[in-house]
Amino acid sequence: MKNYYAIIIALLFVFSACKEKKKEQDDIAENNTERSVDPFFKISLAEWSLHDPIMNGEMNPLDFAQKASEMNFEGIEYVSQLYSKQLQKYDDPKVAMDSLVKTLKAKSEQYNVKNVLIMVDREGNLSASDDKERNQAVENHKKWVDAAAFLGCHSIRVNLIGAKEEEAWKEASVKGLSKLCDYAKTKNINVIVENHGGFSSNSPLLMEVINNVDKENCGTLPDFGNFCIRREDGSQWDSPCAEEYPRYKGIKEMMPTAKGVSAKTYAFNEKGEETSMDFTKILQIVKDAGYTGFIGIEYEGENLSPEEGIKKTRELLLTTTSKLK
Repeated sequence: MKNYYAIIIALLFVFSACKEKKKEQDDIAENNTERSVDPFFKISLAEWSLHDPIMNGEMNPLDFAQKASEMNFEGIEYVSQLYSKQLQKYDDPKVAMDSLVKTLKAKSEQYNVKNVLIMVDREGNLSASDDKERNQAVENHKKWVDAAAFLGCHSIRVNLIGAKEEEAWKEASVKGLSKLCDYAKTKNINVIVENHGGFSSNSPLLMEVINNVDKENCGTLPDFGNFCIRREDGSQWDSPCAEEYPRYKGIKEMMPTAKGVSAKTYAFNEKGEETSMDFTKILQIVKDAGYTGFIGIEYEGENLSPEEGIKKTRELLLTTTSKLK
């Protein structure tokens, strides 16, 4: 009798083990099915995801293409301010820029990654009410238009910062953006505006500017995370946000003229979901708009290393694709 019970127990153990094994296999198969769904977009890596190691001197920005290739990215998005040290190596700014873009292009070709766009910062206020200040900002941006053309990018991303009053900002923005777009057209480059704080994060105001410029090479770059209209101390970037434009509404309003998209992430829960926003809702908006271009991964969190945050963001983009209609 003891042997009989022993056999029964052994059979139950084997059955339970087989059942558990099958469940694991089914879970793996389900995950693989989710990940095997082809996305409607291409994925690029925004260099800002790596700004900490670059600014800390742990990574050379000239190695950006290599890093992106090692992480299996198809395209890359440069950030102009991360090359300030390289541009200070020569007394002649033109020589410095020529050296930089030739190096970057050679690296992108060596590692077989597509140069998508350049995010341009710290080149003056394109929305300044003062004509001289605004026109100088336009001139400062032109070298990055030339750089984008040389690298084979489709766009430069600019910020609309300057005038403090709404009507003055709209008027100055149209003037500055129109003038820069006219130059960029000669180089076959788009000029795209990101929601990047202040009036530019109020998407109806931004879209009014874009529509008034009314040029084919003028568009938007919706960022999933930058919808702070007003900060507590009135600063552009650093203090806590006091007023935010509705995220999903803003993205939807910007998508008709989008020539790029930034997938901003900050933190993830145990399921791999972004804790501050609904990626399924956002990507459905992007898909419904008919967008099929690059979505750039821009991890800006503090709890993970840049590499871990980048990987989690890409995984979230891919798994979310399978949930869309």
